Amino acid sequence: MAVYAIGMFMGLEAYRDADANRFAVQVVPRIESGQRQMALLTDAYLARSAGEMLAKAVVRGTVSYATTLALRGIAGEDLFRRPFATVHNELARGSTVTAAINAGRDRLRSLVTTGSQLAKTHAASRALERSGVEQYQRVLTGRENCGLCVIASTQRYRVGELLPIHPGCDCGIKGFRGDPERQVINPQLLSSTHDEIARRLGLTDPQARDLGLGKTVDYGDTSRLADFTELVVTQNHGELGPVLAWRGDQFTGPVDL
Repeated sequence: MAVYAIGMFMGLEAYRDADANRFAVQVVPRIESGQRQMALLTDAYLARSAGEMLAKAVVRGTVSYATTLALRGIAGEDLFRRPFATVHNELARGSTVTAAINAGRDRLRSLVTTGSQLAKTHAASRALERSGVEQYQRVLTGRENCGLCVIASTQRYRVGELLPIHPGCDCGIKGFRGDPERQVINPQLLSSTHDEIARRLGLTDPQARDLGLGKTVDYGDTSRLADFTELVVTQNHGELGPVLAWRGDQFTGPVDL
């Protein structure tokens, strides 16, 4: 979907309001079709895995909620005009035309991938709730994972809570059976993450004693990056829902939309 949308965007001859309107009308149906496909695949996978875990058949659901309006509370045609606003803002700040268009392209890529993430997390929430599974966990995928995902994957989530997302995240989801009172379900991975941070920085702050002091903290005569100063938190974004972030991260404001 992202390749298609970006190809359309970069092939435009102009980036005026009329071009934005035509672009949105063209790409939204294809993008939302992709979101529905993502929701269908997620629902099928979790219905099967939950059925195996519970030893019973799990009913598949519908994916009528996988529209941009249902997932984000904004019409797709409005959402996909935002890359054009980015182009205009960059030009107003003195950027070159090429740089402004590239910034709009990056904004478009983020919008498309976030839509897929939301389709997956909403489908997963519904599938798990329908199956009777009460807890679930984040599953790391691929060869590389960011610190946000690694730390979050050591925690368990309750069904009914959407999996927090963050830009570019490709984590999977699966049901979890275990002590509901245990928040940390993979203490070994969490401990090894602390050890790796300590190895790289020469410091560790596992109890987050320096929270709120900023990305760098003072240790005696030195000032260094604190490993858990920006501890992983879940913030509620008005449009996206739960978002995984480092403490102190700032959301985009209305002026940036």
